[in-house]
Amino acid sequence: MLAQYLSYEFIAIFMFITMLVMMFTGQRVFGAIGFVAAASALLVWGDGSLEMPYTATWKLFKWYPMLTLPLFIYMGFMISESGIASDLYKMFHVLFGGLKGGLAIGTMFMMVAISAMNGLSVAGMAIGATIAIPEMLKRNYDKRMITGVVQAGSSLGILIPPSVVMVLYGMIARQPVSKLWMAGILPGLLMASLFLIYIYVRCKLQPELGPPLPKKDRNISTLEKIRLLKAGVIPFLIFFLMTGLFLMGIASLVECSAVGALLATLASIYKKKFNKKILDIVLKKTLGVSCMFMWIILAALTFGAVFDGLGAGRAIETLFIERWQLSPWGVLIMMQLSYILMGMFLDDTAMLVIVAPLYVPLIIALGFDPIWYGVLYTITCQIAYMTPPFGYNLFLMRAMAPREISLQDIYSSIVPFVLIMVFGLAIVMIFPEIATYLPEKYLSR
Repeated sequence: MLAQYLSYEFIAIFMFITMLVMMFTGQRVFGAIGFVAAASALLVWGDGSLEMPYTATWKLFKWYPMLTLPLFIYMGFMISESGIASDLYKMFHVLFGGLKGGLAIGTMFMMVAISAMNGLSVAGMAIGATIAIPEMLKRNYDKRMITGVVQAGSSLGILIPPSVVMVLYGMIARQPVSKLWMAGILPGLLMASLFLIYIYVRCKLQPELGPPLPKKDRNISTLEKIRLLKAGVIPFLIFFLMTGLFLMGIASLVECSAVGALLATLASIYKKKFNKKILDIVLKKTLGVSCMFMWIILAALTFGAVFDGLGAGRAIETLFIERWQLSPWGVLIMMQLSYILMGMFLDDTAMLVIVAPLYVPLIIALGFDPIWYGVLYTITCQIAYMTPPFGYNLFLMRAMAPREISLQDIYSSIVPFVLIMVFGLAIVMIFPEIATYLPEKYLSR
């Protein structure tokens, strides 16, 4: 075998470089990861490595929490496609329209609600770009302000449960998803609160950025207000019923995801929006996204097993601690900086596959909580989603935004929100209890 003439360190570096090259040539993430993992395993261990993909497959299929993934994705798409999210925005439109920057504040509240029902940033981005941005443009809101609001708000989908990114982290880092989701609640609300404070203060100082709605637009009948409030409350009822059953110990996490999917379907039937066309669209989107993530997890498990076998984790530990002589906090800060740097060129999944098998064992060895670290990773993903040149949300916004919003508007709009995210990341690093309080209180038994 060729591996007899190569060091394991060289093979690990070659794996990393080959995967990056394949991704930059436009290959699908799971294809690049899986191919490099399988080829490297054959190179190092020969025919004996053929069982690694099968082992990873059975591990994935036996992982019970994976059932939550398609159910939560279905719930989010059903709420979006049946028009329930549109009603939610109309409710916030009425409640906050009279404030300076009120529609932007309402949009952020809507993004938090959508994030709590979908787990992906793309759903919030689609709703914000197609519903909120045109409404705010008609009301003379600043293009850069509202573009930044939608991008920042949609990024909350990967932090506030049910976060799909945390499912990937939990699988690769071998941590319970229920604890990760609980850990993301308070940091997610903290981040949303920082965004809201910024919007309010900025529009207070510069009213031209977000003028309040004229009185004629706010003067609607009491009956109409009640109708809008009733329609907008439905998504919150779904979320609180779903999470309430879990917090009270009545239902498991998987059972709660099934409850959420059922309630979303019943809500669309109640609103007379449920039909064969809607169901067909929702099922196709759910199947596509779920299969994509399962392929990614499968490839990531194989890649991580090869990296572990090569001793790459021990090599990183030696580099940080023995050669560079960094303190535990120095190692942690170095890890976060590496995420932000990689996030400029890679998506969250690629970053996770590359570094989780290396960083998570080191984090545990240094005495840090891997659940808390999962929240730090997810916040850093939020920053990466909005960081040029290849921020995921930047491309989504470019594809969905109205024509009057230019690429320059999109890039410049994210600067204050990225700075806010970095500030929020620092707060959660300094005060780990923000992330660990809820898991310790409700899931420590």
